[in-house]
Amino acid sequence: MAGLQRGLWPTSERERMDGIRIVNLRPEDEALVQQVAALLLAGFRMHWPGAWPDMASALAEVRESFGEGRVSRAALDTDGQVLGWIGAIGEYDGHVWELHPLVVHGDYERRGIGRALVLDLEAQVARRGGLTLFLGTDDEDNMTSLGGVDLYPDPLAHLARLENRRGHPFEFYQKLGFSVVGVVPDANGRGKPDILMAKRVNGDSRAKR
Repeated sequence: MAGLQRGLWPTSERERMDGIRIVNLRPEDEALVQQVAALLLAGFRMHWPGAWPDMASALAEVRESFGEGRVSRAALDTDGQVLGWIGAIGEYDGHVWELHPLVVHGDYERRGIGRALVLDLEAQVARRGGLTLFLGTDDEDNMTSLGGVDLYPDPLAHLARLENRRGHPFEFYQKLGFSVVGVVPDANGRGKPDILMAKRVNGDSRAKR
């Protein structure tokens, strides 16, 4: 599941990113692990409350991010406080990686932190030989035209008419070059689909013949 991030930081104000650094989150950094889990819990509470309903489940998610074939990166301010977190899971023998999850502190949204985390993750995946980064971004409360409707018998027809009605984050990813590549109807219950997005992060854009 991808996280909530509603916009890109204006070019004229990018200097506010000064001092923010993105680092590997490590299991021995317990204070940071606790901060990330609290951030995850708060960041998904409004639109995706079932993702991590309590601190225990959020901590379990963070600790799983230290496993083999995973990437776990945190954005820290000058005082070492966590402002955002992003993770990825290697799949398809490392050719494809899933962005999971992304979260930004509510007080620092629209400041370019989500954008910086995604771009950093793309570089991390490319460095590991990954070709594609993909994500699923759920619509559980009718934020898009795909929510609250029966997508069958032709989900692709609905997908072709996709509209953002209440600040769903799929447009954030589009601005970063991700394409909508599919939808999983009823992924989170009837009328609650998962919107699939992907981006090539490594290599020539032309398919090999």
